[in-house]
Amino acid sequence: MLEIAAIAFTTFFATVAPVDSAIMFAALTAENTPAERKSMAIRGVSIATGLLLLFALFGEALLARLGISLAALTTAGGILLLLMGIDLVFARSSGAMSTTRAESKEAEGRQDISVFPLATPLLAGPGTMGAVILITANTHGDIKKIAVVVAMLLLVMAISLVLLLVAGKLEKVLGVTGMRVINRVFGVLLCSLAVQFIFNGIHNSGLIAVKEALP
Repeated sequence: MLEIAAIAFTTFFATVAPVDSAIMFAALTAENTPAERKSMAIRGVSIATGLLLLFALFGEALLARLGISLAALTTAGGILLLLMGIDLVFARSSGAMSTTRAESKEAEGRQDISVFPLATPLLAGPGTMGAVILITANTHGDIKKIAVVVAMLLLVMAISLVLLLVAGKLEKVLGVTGMRVINRVFGVLLCSLAVQFIFNGIHNSGLIAVKEALP
């Protein structure tokens, strides 16, 4: 259970990127009042959490309906997470877990950013949705393991909410250097987990025969 909790927490923290989201939130709500920022933060996190819980509970059933195997999901999810991890390590932005340039420009003119771009794609982006489905599917229907995954998801979203509420102070305390250090650490961990997912997916696909070790 501890291993599942560690994998889930690390993956969700890296894909949700609470620190990045808080910095972006602070920039986009600079002209709003504290009450408006608090309201948008709570609403955005609530919407993102509900969306991710839907993927956690029904994502695997949807994949089964589409005829996608767990091995294929594990391999594809591992590749996606690897690309995201590389972006974190090299401090690059991609549409998988952050807003694109066009999306950021559109968001600048919005009075309420709780749904877009806060809830999605900042908190519940394509990468996070894929990670939720992948990790939940790898529990193989074990209720206790699913509960642990959901608990880690809720923990990361709670951390995100706290950071959003103190976004202005966080930006001043961490600065660009502090934010990049945190991202790079979790980026390395995410890359390692992603490669392991790819290995597991290829192994479980049966495409490559694994010979038994000789006694």
